[in-house]
Amino acid sequence: MTRARLWALWALLSLVLAGALGAGLALDSEAKESPRWTLRRAFLPGGTSHGHHQIELRCESCHGGAAFAGPDALQDACMRCHGAELKEARDSHPRSKFTDPRNAERAARLDAARCVTCHVEHQPGITHAAGLTLPQDFCVICHADIAQERPTHAGLGFAGCASSGCHNFHDNRALYEDFMLKHAPQPALLQKTQRPARDFARVAEEIGSYPSERFPLRPLQAHDGGSHATPAIAQDWLASSHARNGVNCSGCHAPSGDAGWADKPPRAACAGCHADEVRGFGAGKHGMREAAGLGAMQPAMARIAMKADAAERSLDCTSCHGAHRFDTRQAAADACLGCHDDRHSRAWQASPHAALWRGELAGTLPPGSGVPCAACHLPRVEHRTEDVRRTLVQHNQNDNLRPSDKQLRSVCLGCHGLAFSLDALADRALVERNFAGRPAVHVNSIEMALDAERRADQSRRKGASAAKGGS
Repeated sequence: MTRARLWALWALLSLVLAGALGAGLALDSEAKESPRWTLRRAFLPGGTSHGHHQIELRCESCHGGAAFAGPDALQDACMRCHGAELKEARDSHPRSKFTDPRNAERAARLDAARCVTCHVEHQPGITHAAGLTLPQDFCVICHADIAQERPTHAGLGFAGCASSGCHNFHDNRALYEDFMLKHAPQPALLQKTQRPARDFARVAEEIGSYPSERFPLRPLQAHDGGSHATPAIAQDWLASSHARNGVNCSGCHAPSGDAGWADKPPRAACAGCHADEVRGFGAGKHGMREAAGLGAMQPAMARIAMKADAAERSLDCTSCHGAHRFDTRQAAADACLGCHDDRHSRAWQASPHAALWRGELAGTLPPGSGVPCAACHLPRVEHRTEDVRRTLVQHNQNDNLRPSDKQLRSVCLGCHGLAFSLDALADRALVERNFAGRPAVHVNSIEMALDAERRADQSRRKGASAAKGGS
């Protein structure tokens, strides 16, 4: 074959490949196995991380449009999904730290002003937990002299900096020395152990976006439900918080009041009253696919063990809460175990946490004392809505999952002391057993903080003594 023919063949193949890629980006179809997704899958440059694999075929979510915009667009995409979380966390390494001229020397070694400096997708061979693609000892780049600054760190390796109970690159609120000193004396189990109470009904009228004209907060009777309900559905609805708080059938099935009846209400119907919860759901692994326009998540798509009979379920609000009854007790544990089949989930039934939950359901323990799956993975957190403080369920189950010490403030410290909680989260075998037993691992962080405080106190005493002697 002549050189000219080889060039022509190369050009033709290039055009075919470019056309296929262009078609994959341009075709508009939501079908599960449409040519659009098949073509996109063929052009993936590599596997994506656990955090993004569900939306890996929605290329434009991160890269912009078909033109595949540059690094600024990637940064904007990262912040669009994670910016609010970083702001809430009081980011320990914000962008401003790496654009500050005083840190120019360090920023030249690690330009962490861009998320993709540390988190590069499509690199499965070098991807660690939380999507980190730098070597695990990357902290040495800026903190090589930490042993001189902090004698407690002498001899420690940099690969363990991000171990549970040590450091969290973005959010160290539960690991600051002053926080550790404050909580150092706590026992393993606190005297008062209760989850925060939800208070939506109490504050709903203060939230301007709540449609109080349509749904005044008053208990409804069977005749208020509407004509569509069968006796069984009506009974389920009467047992729900909707019936107790003025929301009848049309509230979900005809939320706009004039758009007709929907047999299966869309998620937007839930968002009319529960916008923050729906937003959290869409930000987590349960709802991120649908939020990206890819259809509902199914357990078969997960990378952790799921039950075979749940593989094809499509997840939405009623998958966990159930339609009409919207039982939050069902959603708190049974719904989770209906899909999840990993060792940690299977071990919950035999754990002390599960025993407390059964006691709460039976009425032998007070409300809020049980620990279902949702208590840790969908915790009740304080949230501000239109300047109204309220306690709601964080429906983004990934919000406090990795690194695990993010659970300390929002979950663990509601029942346990800080030292016990640090040790428990660091003990992987104990986590697998769903915390049945005591930690066999010890984290020295609190001892380090106490030692640093003693040295600082000694230094202050010496300084005061020298000043007194010289006067």
